[in-house]
Amino acid sequence: MDFIEKTGKSVDAAVESALIHLNVHKDDVEIEIIDAGAKGILGLGAKLAKVKVTVKYDPEKIAKAFIKEIGMGMGLAINAETSLSEKQLDIVLSGDGMGILIGKRGQTLDSIQYLVSLVVNKGTAPFLNVMVDAENYRARRKESLENLALNLAKKAKATKKSVTLEPMSTYERRIIHAVLQSDRGITTHSEGNDPYRNIVIAPKRQHYS
Repeated sequence: MDFIEKTGKSVDAAVESALIHLNVHKDDVEIEIIDAGAKGILGLGAKLAKVKVTVKYDPEKIAKAFIKEIGMGMGLAINAETSLSEKQLDIVLSGDGMGILIGKRGQTLDSIQYLVSLVVNKGTAPFLNVMVDAENYRARRKESLENLALNLAKKAKATKKSVTLEPMSTYERRIIHAVLQSDRGITTHSEGNDPYRNIVIAPKRQHYS
């Protein structure tokens, strides 16, 4: 969490100096008066005031500001709606050019999600899971992956051969593992290294006595 200690001829002067240094508004900080200072008599015994100014942790505001910067860099006006729970920050993006923002198989959206997570979780505040979505892409992609997994599991059992899927993100691999975990006829495991880690769907060997 960003903070700074500043001195000034008065508490207000010290606070103003800190706000300028941190480039924030007064409503966005917490102020601790370390020393109120003293004016002295006839210029003698004067003592500077000292304050500690700490930027308030607001993950939703941080995320929105960062996404706005991303949009400006891409030439897009992005609107971000946020929802914060104890351990997760959900962000839904809208505006023109969402196809560009989502990217091929959601790769651009995943990159934005990764960057937002880094920015939001910077510092000592409790870690938040960050989920960024646009045009209900996550739900549509989840349904598509689940159907793909079920069809490939059938193929693996029918041919008695393993099937290797294309590289996927950790989030998408979890979807595949989850939808197939109750199928006793196959096993799933991941191979390779990120970002090229993929899932292998393999038929279980049948043992007969």
